[in-house]
Amino acid sequence: MLKKLLPHLTACVLVAAVATSCQRPQQVVGYDLLIKRALVIDGTGKAAYSANVLISGDSIALIDTDTTSSYPASRTIDAHGLYLTPGFVDAHAHGDPLETPEFTNFLSMGVTTICLGQDGFSPKQENLQVWMKDVEAKRPAVNVALFAGHNTLRMLSGVQYDSIPSEAGMAAMEKLLANAMEAGCFGMSTGLEYNPGYYSDSTELNRLAKVVGSKGGLIMSHMRNEDDAYVEKSIRELLSQGKYCPVHVSHIKVVYGKGEDRAREILQLLDSARQQGVQVTADFYPYTASYTGIEILFPDWAKKPNDYQKVLRTRKKELATFLRNKIIQRNGPEATLIGSGPFKGETLKQIAEELDKPFELALMEDIGPYGADGAYFIMDEALQETFLKDLHIMVCTDGSPTMRHPRSFGAFARIIETYVNQRELLSLEEAIRKMTGLPAQTIGLRKRGVIQVGYKADLLLFNPEEVKENATYENPHQEASGFRYILVNGVVVKEGQQPGAERAGKVLKKSQ
Repeated sequence: MLKKLLPHLTACVLVAAVATSCQRPQQVVGYDLLIKRALVIDGTGKAAYSANVLISGDSIALIDTDTTSSYPASRTIDAHGLYLTPGFVDAHAHGDPLETPEFTNFLSMGVTTICLGQDGFSPKQENLQVWMKDVEAKRPAVNVALFAGHNTLRMLSGVQYDSIPSEAGMAAMEKLLANAMEAGCFGMSTGLEYNPGYYSDSTELNRLAKVVGSKGGLIMSHMRNEDDAYVEKSIRELLSQGKYCPVHVSHIKVVYGKGEDRAREILQLLDSARQQGVQVTADFYPYTASYTGIEILFPDWAKKPNDYQKVLRTRKKELATFLRNKIIQRNGPEATLIGSGPFKGETLKQIAEELDKPFELALMEDIGPYGADGAYFIMDEALQETFLKDLHIMVCTDGSPTMRHPRSFGAFARIIETYVNQRELLSLEEAIRKMTGLPAQTIGLRKRGVIQVGYKADLLLFNPEEVKENATYENPHQEASGFRYILVNGVVVKEGQQPGAERAGKVLKKSQ
């Protein structure tokens, strides 16, 4: 009889065991941070929505649109009435994380990731893994993505100022670039308006583009000439490299160009290239003054590798005439504001009056081609704003912690304060896309730039009406304000106007 009942008893025991198991409370999952009742703008351009967002470690663990739900978390931030967005990605930045790892200028305006190695110049090391490890050890305040600079490759390879590299020199550049990509660089930057990149031709650039393409990278270019008469030719030179890899126009502008129609002509050139299969994007800073080395004003024959002192002895009158015409063409000496060196904060007009000499002689004799950086008021607002509205153009600073230009401390805040709140040129959702999802996708930053489960918790909480750009041309080093909370890799690194005690940035690598 017992033998007949055994199967039935066994089944009953199993049922009871399962029932007991189902009745046991499930293991409680704890979170590091709950951001409750936020208005989420996810970085894709979609409309804002209300949600609770939970963080575990450095990542977004859960997004729940049922804001009445509760969760166990080590810390809760009530974000009612605040927008939660991805941290901003600066597609074109400058600075040395080994010297200024705190990067408060970027953090204060909501930037959590910066792209360095721009305009053709990257760390002067053949093995960039060493530089990356040194930066990682410094624990920068923001994430750092690196590009290999073409000008630096020329100098390291021995090609230097050769107009046509030898085959050995070309092979050395290709190897250095391939190694840089394998170390984690996201691509190559070119600065063709600067030396020695100015000496390169399309054959050289296309060969390097093939290397970038083979490694899945991107070419960012400060093009050969941004003047109205030459900008389209410069763009076409870059687009030819787009046969081999995606290409990107750095700080897009048309110097001396005027009006919306001129901007649309440039945008049509880029659109036509896309229709032919070229992946091309651009970045933009929201100011009508550029900023770069004063060498940009000098003719090539007065710059390295030429002997400047010899030029002053043998071609002084010719140089003076060139510089006078150049400055007048660029809206006069009052439109050049010196940003470094002994004359910083003064216009070229003021310097000339102070020294009691013509402005071209002050530039030649008292500053020289490498004696200062400057801001140049040379762009048309209507033209530049037309660029800003284009779907494929993102935001950058082209700034650094030390640069005397308000873009270094205010560019991203200015987008919200001026172009969203005041001018209504962009919706908040579109502005956020241009500062987060679009640059992250373009550059190839994995699991960043969008609010999505599994993505890294680089996040901002703010009321758009409170965001202020405080930097000016007169006082360019004033930090932006209005971002209530800033998170980098899940760590609250800024709360109100007080920076956190911990820096949480990482060196990002293409392979990661």
